[in-house]
Amino acid sequence: MPWLTPALEPFAQALDQGRLPHATLIHGERGVGKRQLAESIAALLVCDQRTEGSREACGQCRQCLLVAGESHPDIRVYQPEKSRMIRIDQVRALSQFAVASPQVAGLKVAVVDRADQLNINAANALLKTLEEPASDVVLLLLQETGRPVLPTIRSRCRIMPVPTPPAAEAASWLFARLEERDDAPETDQQALALHLAGGAPRLALELLDTGFLEQRESALDAFRQFMKGAVSVATAARAFRSLGHEATLNLMEGWANDLARAMAGGEPRDPGIAEVVRYLASGNPPWRAQELVDAIRESRRALVNNVNPELETDRLLIQWRSLMPRRKRAG
Repeated sequence: MPWLTPALEPFAQALDQGRLPHATLIHGERGVGKRQLAESIAALLVCDQRTEGSREACGQCRQCLLVAGESHPDIRVYQPEKSRMIRIDQVRALSQFAVASPQVAGLKVAVVDRADQLNINAANALLKTLEEPASDVVLLLLQETGRPVLPTIRSRCRIMPVPTPPAAEAASWLFARLEERDDAPETDQQALALHLAGGAPRLALELLDTGFLEQRESALDAFRQFMKGAVSVATAARAFRSLGHEATLNLMEGWANDLARAMAGGEPRDPGIAEVVRYLASGNPPWRAQELVDAIRESRRALVNNVNPELETDRLLIQWRSLMPRRKRAG
């Protein structure tokens, strides 16, 4: 992922100058490669054979071999588990790791993927580690654009934005990942996946690999029928089940953002929803789009409390339907 290479520069310089930041918040769009960047930084920091001026790990020393085998004891990754959030016991484990001595490298690296999914207790516990950092530990916190991180955490980190690559570079990378496959998607499908992913190549690859485009078509058809009043909310919601609730929320959030774009005179990102959102934009004030976005984000936060996904999908569909002119509603 060549677009990530410039982000390694400040870490290489800091290594050369002996001024590593103790915590960095890496933020960017979903699927742009934040986790891969964090892994590259971690490998660079523990590499034994890195020479001054080098911007990447050697790939051959003992440290690099451990990294390649995903068994380096001085690199730890903390990420959401079954609860979809990073829990306080995970952060306590991170705190113990931070104060322990390195086992084989000169320092330790802790990756928090993602810092925007820390529950409140975990966030407060992490804050203590950030306030009193050990000299031999580097924390890399990942944040997805649009997902909040506590200001007290953000203020104690160096901020590193990861931009979305240029369209041609993203398309070239995606094509290279897929060209050797026997069942490689057609070029137009790759282009659509990139379009829906907002130009984020790894997300586009995920959409193609998981059959998302086909599932989206089914959900889109059911959504259109529901908005016309041709099917019930229960029937429409069934079409979203194969996506899973998180993917349903991502899809609907994208549609709500497209509605906001249409209201502002812009072009929707998802061509399949363009006709619907343009129609809704013509008859609703802009605040209705933000109301939808807020409802979808509230539903995402409610996942922590094990809410019923089907009922949440029903609720959001009904809110979408409320944007239709009354004369168009069923019944």
